[in-house]
Amino acid sequence: MYDRRFFATRLGRAALVSIGAMVIFVGFSSQIAVTEPLPTLAIHPQVELA
Repeated sequence: MYDRRFFATRLGRAALVSIGAMVIFVGFSSQIAVTEPLPTLAIHPQVELA
C-alpha cells in the first residue's frame, strides 16, 4: 500500500509516529486492571409476613 518513498516524506514520518503512539496507548491501556464493583455493604434481611 505504501512504499519507502512515502515514509521518507514528512507525512509518512507523521503517520509512523501516529501508529507508534497508538501501539503504545494500547499497550498501556491493557495494563489497567479492571476491577469488579464492590458489593453493597448494607444487606437487609428480607422478612415475609403471611
